[in-house]
Amino acid sequence: MIGLARSSLQYQPTQRDDDALRLALIRLAKQYGRYGYRKITELLHMEGWRVNHKKVERLWREEGLQLPQRHKKRKRLYHKGSSIIRLRPTHPNHVWAIDFVHDKLSNGRSYKMLTVLDEFTRQALAVVVRTKMGADEVLEALYPLLLRHGSPEYIRSDNGPEFAAEAMQGWLRRVGIKPIRIYPGSPWENGYNERFNGTLRREVLNAEWFTTTKQAQIVINHWLRQYNHTCPHQALNMRPPVPETILEKPLISGPDTTSVSMAVPFMNPVSSVRCLHLLIFLTLSVR
Repeated sequence: MIGLARSSLQYQPTQRDDDALRLALIRLAKQYGRYGYRKITELLHMEGWRVNHKKVERLWREEGLQLPQRHKKRKRLYHKGSSIIRLRPTHPNHVWAIDFVHDKLSNGRSYKMLTVLDEFTRQALAVVVRTKMGADEVLEALYPLLLRHGSPEYIRSDNGPEFAAEAMQGWLRRVGIKPIRIYPGSPWENGYNERFNGTLRREVLNAEWFTTTKQAQIVINHWLRQYNHTCPHQALNMRPPVPETILEKPLISGPDTTSVSMAVPFMNPVSSVRCLHLLIFLTLSVR
């Protein structure tokens, strides 16, 4: 057109200013210290950023935000016949999983955490911190959860003495909950809870050093809300277990715990009737 050869013309790409995006990445990396770039990408989408995971990964590496690579654990050898047929959850309140996590305070004193998880929704229903916890304390922690969320059909646990105690098993029979005890030495059969416990340890226990169980409970309660309402979950298509759009109300808390604000799942009329029966059973149990 003006006497220039087409081959001499080259497209000059415009340099995009990614400073704002880099600052957002650094801010989220500080706030969610154990998250990788995939989860950070979902958090950016929640904030309104229109960016794909490839660009986030590139900026993530340029800013040196990669997490230390975890070493793969050696596979444990076991006989195939040692595993039971695992009940798969198909709806909320189908199967709850309970387990213990152990840690130590700054003074070396040991304490325990009871974790309760809905296997279908992946919602962490509670993390209860105590210096000591037997069967009676486990029941005390379960009372407000059943009144709030309704009664599960099954509760899955290992064979620890707290869960195998007659007081625990008798109470489950009275309220109509079927216990599922995993095969001894087979923690993978309680895999949902085991994974949650690992996340709790990586993101909280390995990052904090608590001086009292009350301090531990407060920090864990704050993290629990973040886990349920904000944290993208791979099994849920990178969505949190309980989105913030659901109506919220404070959780009924027992003694020596702080109240936790958690989302309330919708309860059908059948669950409501079961809750009335549960309230009667729980009242009689306390007496």
